[in-house]
Amino acid sequence: MVDPAAADGIDFGRLESVVSGGLYSLVFFGRVWGLVDLGQLDERYGTSVTAALGVLWGKSRERAGGTTNLLVAHLLDTAAVAELLWDDFVAPSTRAALDAVAGGPGRGRGLFAWLCGVHDCGKATPAHQRLWSEGAQAVREAGLVWVEPAAVAGARSQRRWRHDWAGGLLTRELLGSAGWCSEQVDWVWPLVAGHHGAFPSLRDVQEPKTAKGQLRGRGLWRQVQQAVLEVFARELGFGGLGGLQPVAVPSRAFQLQLSGLVVMADWIASDERFFHGLDDLRQVSLDASRERAAAAWAALRLQSGWGALAVPAPEAFRDRFGCAPRPSQAMVVGAARSMGGPGLMVIEAPMGEGKTEAALAAAEVLAARFGADGVFVGMPTQATSDPMFTRTRRWLEAIDEDLAARVVLLHGKRAFNREWKALLENGGASADGAFEGVDEFGMDDDPYEVAHEECGGQERKGPAEWFLGSKRGLLAPFVVGTVDQLLYAATRTRHVMLRMAGLAGKVVVLDEVHACDVYMSQFLAEALRWLGQARVPVIVLSATLAPVQRQALFSAYLAGAASQEEFPAQVPGPQGYPSVTAGWLASSKEPEFHVGATESWRADLPVAVRVIPEMLPGARSTRDERLRLQAEADAAVGDLLADELADGGTALVIRNSVARAQSVYEELRGRFGDAEVRLLHARFTVGRRADLTEECLRLLGPRTPRLPGVRLILVATQLAEQSFDVDADLLITDLAPVDLLLQRIGRLHRHEDTARPDRLRTPQAFVTGFHPCEGREPDFVFASEMIYGRHLLLRTAAVLPGKGKGWSVPGDVPGLVDRVYGTDASLLPEAWRGAGEAAAREQDDRDRARAETAREFLLTPHGEHERRTLAGLHYGGSTAGGGEEALRAAVRDGDESVEVVLVVRDGDDAVFRTLAGRALSVNGDVAPDVLEEVLGSTVRLPSRLTQSALDLRPLPGWHGHPWLRRCRALVLDRSRRARLGDFTVSYDDRLGLRQM
Repeated sequence: MVDPAAADGIDFGRLESVVSGGLYSLVFFGRVWGLVDLGQLDERYGTSVTAALGVLWGKSRERAGGTTNLLVAHLLDTAAVAELLWDDFVAPSTRAALDAVAGGPGRGRGLFAWLCGVHDCGKATPAHQRLWSEGAQAVREAGLVWVEPAAVAGARSQRRWRHDWAGGLLTRELLGSAGWCSEQVDWVWPLVAGHHGAFPSLRDVQEPKTAKGQLRGRGLWRQVQQAVLEVFARELGFGGLGGLQPVAVPSRAFQLQLSGLVVMADWIASDERFFHGLDDLRQVSLDASRERAAAAWAALRLQSGWGALAVPAPEAFRDRFGCAPRPSQAMVVGAARSMGGPGLMVIEAPMGEGKTEAALAAAEVLAARFGADGVFVGMPTQATSDPMFTRTRRWLEAIDEDLAARVVLLHGKRAFNREWKALLENGGASADGAFEGVDEFGMDDDPYEVAHEECGGQERKGPAEWFLGSKRGLLAPFVVGTVDQLLYAATRTRHVMLRMAGLAGKVVVLDEVHACDVYMSQFLAEALRWLGQARVPVIVLSATLAPVQRQALFSAYLAGAASQEEFPAQVPGPQGYPSVTAGWLASSKEPEFHVGATESWRADLPVAVRVIPEMLPGARSTRDERLRLQAEADAAVGDLLADELADGGTALVIRNSVARAQSVYEELRGRFGDAEVRLLHARFTVGRRADLTEECLRLLGPRTPRLPGVRLILVATQLAEQSFDVDADLLITDLAPVDLLLQRIGRLHRHEDTARPDRLRTPQAFVTGFHPCEGREPDFVFASEMIYGRHLLLRTAAVLPGKGKGWSVPGDVPGLVDRVYGTDASLLPEAWRGAGEAAAREQDDRDRARAETAREFLLTPHGEHERRTLAGLHYGGSTAGGGEEALRAAVRDGDESVEVVLVVRDGDDAVFRTLAGRALSVNGDVAPDVLEEVLGSTVRLPSRLTQSALDLRPLPGWHGHPWLRRCRALVLDRSRRARLGDFTVSYDDRLGLRQM
């Protein structure tokens, strides 16, 4: 017999004969890896089985380039693609892990190819063969019959019992009969049954009783099903199904990763541009499939990351970033070198310390040591993802100039990032149209979701085009995107395995992780569990991380690494700031930690903190009273800036709501003029917001010269709170929880060499948005309470320094965060404590309720983290929708907000126009040269307008457009206003979208 391990590397075209215990153990369609006629196959299985193998169809001719593709051809095509994935795509850590599962070095490749190829074996059933009339007739003529009324009854009683679930049943039964032990069968069959994106339970894959065996097939069907699996296994070099059995059960996270790679191989092998149908059994072979796969691979230009990476030398930091590492950066890289295994690293350092460079340098070390082939960098917002995209590309270019072109920017508005657009200018064909053959007889109109789901759709051109399709972005070797992309991998959604396959084999870097609230933290913890079990190195960055958050991060990751529901481990706290804490699971299954701290690269910055009291309206105040008080508050800000910026300088004004930002902007623009004031918030159109963000980063960035006497004021919302590299002389900010307040203060005096007016050489932060009250707790702006809750606002107000005092940054940061996020009730003045206790109870109740809501969408319900297989993973709770809006709402605990495309139509003019006045048509038809402008007019509505906006539809001329057919149009009149239910909204380029 041929040793399956020896099959790896054999030249199948040259091997003429193999002498083993029975010629047929290696026969495949007239070949013993050489030349044998089909009679040999007839002799082994019988002519009826051979005839059936020659007509079982995997792809109809309509979806296979005009010629039917036989089922065994598609299985071999997929296996051939899998071989290329193994050789040229999957990470070294993945290959090593599967080698261990398969029985040793070199054995994983064959098992991987078989796992990918066998996914469609369930098509060898009436459940699938009956769906295409032409193919069904040929199958019946070959002697494979079924009772159609019974099959119809079974299909009606269980609509989901199609070829994927049938395949799960077949593999479970046939592998068991081939001698596989139950624990190996139990993890393999869900990979087959779940390749359409959701994992059924064992009960689900049982054939519906109403089908009476007519969906699974009886009689000759059973022999054919056995033959399909056997001849497929033998063509891959195995002596039979028994020789395939693994020696170890992989972790559930590794199973999920493998499942994602199975789907990836299937999708590539379903591209009819490269895999035209083969309907002649004599033309089907692994060699032929390898030729087809090689052509597809070359055309798709799918590339891995850096492959086997050498551990960078000590001088690598200077080579990558052009400067020697600061003490904190050297500390972080040292920690990466000392870790005893893949684990979690938490970097805590002040704003401007260089955490990003430290994390990227550490990621390179961890990738080299533990076999990772790429990086995912997760940022809190789309706005912060864009500059990180640039920084990541520069870093990779310093490692290898070819790597920068392999970075994918992954968020919904990447089409408006100029650097990303430049990468796509010389691209090719459609990223999605070629995949229509993936599942032509699936359960939904678009089962693999290759169609466009959101406004803007997918880019049609660019490098590594395949990765631009829906749900495929994380599979690219280097990815920068919002943290949502990671959180989606922790949701019970279809094709979640693709997300895990994209994250596993990488180093994951998460910036500003403190920005995840209680609700989002449930998804973050679930994601860390899966990453820990998958042995993915994770680096977390924060300037203001509370001790309880640090403990929760490590508890989740280590519980996953240990495959346990709970894993109590006391995480040592760092004894300084900046600091690094690394934890991993040792071979003894005990946690080990590395903790370090050092001095910051620059001296503490004394920041004067002053409160600007703001009179606030009461619950029964009239609209006129509210407007008057807001105008007074805005005027106070104007007076303050007129005084402080008398000699020029820059100021950053951060408001906690768009309405407050728009209001103070109008006041300041009236005083200082358009040239000196900018406004930035999330309710500008995506095109306008991208332009404004770029302008603000340029005007207030570290490399922009500051001219004497020149004034510049930026009014912004929380967009400017984190990962927003601006350097302001003065800060005015609404009160926010202390960690976020410190983040905002981090935009002050960020760079030592920036020229500043004499009166602004001492950094000052003015806190607004609340009113201190004599003898009781303060009042807060209503919007602030709705966003942050009274509990943290009260505790933050309690630590604000008194008159004439300030904070020392970063020295005071850890202590301030510890105090506010601690439980010491004495932090609050005695007169506040009653209100503080009530606010704490309210916050606890709210947190518990939000956590429970989040758990409904988590990939794994509580109590099921120790399960050994993926069976039933998608059942037992709520399932988040597959669209971007539904997913975003699920992981961010927001009402499902709606995006609309703004167009204008004058009442006297039937033609629709863009915001810039360019004509469309009476139906809204969009010419190619106007498309970007129309898509750039997309804006997200406030959640309170969602219900009213659900009735909006695309313009008539958009229905057939691939990018616009799912977009809702909001038609503005000549005054740029529109009515939405009971609300009136307006839009202009200075203020953005407003509710009137």
